[in-house]
Amino acid sequence: MDSEIKTGFTPQQRGDLAAGLTQLLADTYAVYLKTHGYHWNVRGPNFASLHALFMEQYTEMWTALDELAERIRALGEFAPQGYAAFANLTAIRDGDPSRDAAAMVEEPMRDHETLIGTARAAIREAAEDLDPVTEGLITDRLTIHEKHAWMLRATLGGK
Repeated sequence: MDSEIKTGFTPQQRGDLAAGLTQLLADTYAVYLKTHGYHWNVRGPNFASLHALFMEQYTEMWTALDELAERIRALGEFAPQGYAAFANLTAIRDGDPSRDAAAMVEEPMRDHETLIGTARAAIREAAEDLDPVTEGLITDRLTIHEKHAWMLRATLGGK
């Protein structure tokens, strides 16, 4: 059936493009879950602002998950499904609700930096395969994750 898929890419290119997107999807899902959990569990004098910041970030990532998975499907590949599949694809670990507010900000900041690296690797593959649609999607994700990392870094008093 793969040979019948007419996307303008070879099966190898589709697989390579989907692999980069799958990694980005899995990493995004892991950070989404952690950020949502920290939204629920953050506490301290900055509770209201952090609760709102986490909500803004996890809401944005929730939408992105669908866009990434749908691009994988448009390429003719299957998107991963289920907690175990995502856990096996990402190195990003679950959050810990007992952590203090500063740790709940620093950890997702580092995770967004990981996502930035994942996006940069995937965008190189998309550029190599001359796929401007995937490049555009990943560029949008890269922009957002850079902003999320900056917002969290600034919250901690960094640059």
